[in-house]
Amino acid sequence: CGFQDLHKNLEKKLAEFHEREDCILYASCFDANAGLFEVLLGPEDAVLSDELNHASIIDGIRLCRAKRLRYKHLDLRDLESKLKESQSSRMRLVVTDGVFSMDGDVAPLVGICDLAEQYGAMVFIDECHATGFLGPRGRGTDELLGVMERVDIVNSTLGKALGGAAGGYTVGPKPLIDLLRQRSRPYLFSNSLPPPVVGCATRAVELLLASSDIAHTMSAKTMRFRNKMTEAGFTISGSAHPICPVMLGDARLASLIADDMLKLGVYVIGFSFPVVPKGKARIRVQISVAHTDDDIDHCVDAFVQTARKHGVVS
Repeated sequence: CGFQDLHKNLEKKLAEFHEREDCILYASCFDANAGLFEVLLGPEDAVLSDELNHASIIDGIRLCRAKRLRYKHLDLRDLESKLKESQSSRMRLVVTDGVFSMDGDVAPLVGICDLAEQYGAMVFIDECHATGFLGPRGRGTDELLGVMERVDIVNSTLGKALGGAAGGYTVGPKPLIDLLRQRSRPYLFSNSLPPPVVGCATRAVELLLASSDIAHTMSAKTMRFRNKMTEAGFTISGSAHPICPVMLGDARLASLIADDMLKLGVYVIGFSFPVVPKGKARIRVQISVAHTDDDIDHCVDAFVQTARKHGVVS
């Protein structure tokens, strides 16, 4: 009984945090994405997905029998054309990451919600790279862009900002959450989250509910790194997000710089094809609230020193 109460308490706090009616916990957000679409959508429905959505979204959509349409990345005109194309469907669901993890770019949720309302569709966002730090109170992309009441369903993770161990969840209308409890296969046929993970995540949500200081601190640290790197001559993808991809283009160069950074006490990873498109290799830096200003400045200095060695900046 105490174990169940622990989970219910976290679900209640997550629903409050996202300002939604109810919440259901999963072992991971990959499971949350795998468990949603098959339950919600049938052969008479359509799902419209950004072409760069996370692999877990893609795999979850593959499990459902709805008509599948992909629209060009962040392209509202193409999304509208797909909405027109699917007008005969019973129900349509627009699916997007709130923030795209490889580039740190933010979905145009205002435009997406406008189109969804115009064409009678629902909106789903995956907030794994936004929950806990994006927006004035850390509620995520929908809070950042002022559309919390216009997004129908949110999936997110406990494995990043909310504790960093494991776990995922879906928040949304109570009838949907009730349906998921009865029919979502990753929920029914998998283990519950371990109590230490639930306890850690609960405390993280309590801190965020109590104060917006963490979100504000995160924003300041992010802009410190982005501004200093840009001033040093680097190209940083995305906008005002703690995921800061340092764009280098060449895969071997990204790998060499990452290796040299480690020798200077900075652990970063180079990403190249097939994780990102050819010619768009980068080093993805992730700023944390635990980083001090000195940590950030040291990282920038290490980038400058290493990049000069390889002729990237002067």
